Amino acid sequence: MLDDTQLDRYADILLWGLKIARRNRIKTSDTVMIRYDLGALKLAEKLYEKLLISGRNPVQRILQTPFMEKKTYEISSNRQLTFIPPGDEELYRNLNGSIVLLAPESLTHLAHIAPATIAKSLKARKFLRDILDKREEDGAFSWTLGIYPTAALARHAGMAAEQYTGQIVKACFLDRENPLEKWDTVFQKAASIKKRLNRLGISALHVESDKVDLVVKQGEKRRWIGVSGHNIPSFELFVSPDWRGTKGVFHADQPSYRSGNRIENIRVAFKNGKVVEASAEKGEEFLLKQLEMDAGARRIGEFSLTDKTFSKIDRFMANTLYDENYGGTYGNCHIALGSSYSDTYAGDPHDLTREMKKKLGFNDSALHWDIVNTEKKRVTANLSGGGKALIYEDGQFVYG
Repeated sequence: MLDDTQLDRYADILLWGLKIARRNRIKTSDTVMIRYDLGALKLAEKLYEKLLISGRNPVQRILQTPFMEKKTYEISSNRQLTFIPPGDEELYRNLNGSIVLLAPESLTHLAHIAPATIAKSLKARKFLRDILDKREEDGAFSWTLGIYPTAALARHAGMAAEQYTGQIVKACFLDRENPLEKWDTVFQKAASIKKRLNRLGISALHVESDKVDLVVKQGEKRRWIGVSGHNIPSFELFVSPDWRGTKGVFHADQPSYRSGNRIENIRVAFKNGKVVEASAEKGEEFLLKQLEMDAGARRIGEFSLTDKTFSKIDRFMANTLYDENYGGTYGNCHIALGSSYSDTYAGDPHDLTREMKKKLGFNDSALHWDIVNTEKKRVTANLSGGGKALIYEDGQFVYG
């Protein structure tokens, strides 16, 4: 669905993302893993070639097909479900980069699978994610993610394949002769906004719209991050708050696909940092089971805002990567139920032990589920020194 020129530009952008996401300098001897769905093979081949030319060591892994994934959950024993292939831990402890290319042939093949079964597999592999999180904190690892257009994605988004591909081309600036120049511009503008947010001394954030009235405690030693190379495209600026200070109601008017399920109009009410009420017009049973995944699943792990002047995404894309970066008329605000991002810690990452994370209110969970609100809204910051500051209104960050 993408021509050769667009594929070449896309590969360059993903490698740019991998580079700027790294805290330390990338080395020519780095080991970079490309994980991809079969539909993204052409893009994976472009990346593989470019990694070899740059002197790096590419490792490739094909992701499970829908048939394989479905059978894994249908017929695996508990031992098979939690099986970790020999060598995976060693690879992860030595990995310097990861690029994931999603090109799903199906979005609903796991709809009949019990959420607890999927959760069991996720929890068994969480220690591998923890290894990469620690390597990222140490500056030895970076990651990025992209999607390749497929008929299944287009169908579930309610678009023709050509329209869906057009959204990806527009969002990633693949129609520009020099897309990296545009990405550098977005990166610099986002850096300016993050600098201001991090200087304000925010104690709490208050989101107000027709269906949202939510207060989130930012927490101590936090910094806003985003447009950092993680995810292509990515226009959101976000922070992992102190989950203990969350109160009020959040409504996700944008649908969400997760583990083969479509969930619509999620409403969650928080008290003392935890979800005490949850409902959805469609997929409510799935939502409630996800919230039982572990102790952290009912807590908030991320608070995010997307500026509509950055993002050209103006359609529901049936994929979280794009939907959490929706620009449209009023931008978006989204929260993540579940795990937090330790790179939003404002201090030395080497100081951030498990005990310190707990003390500062960084949430830990096998779940990380972004739910998105696209309504007209305003976000006010309560300042630690007293007073308030309007930081976001009608889809844009406010500078004054």
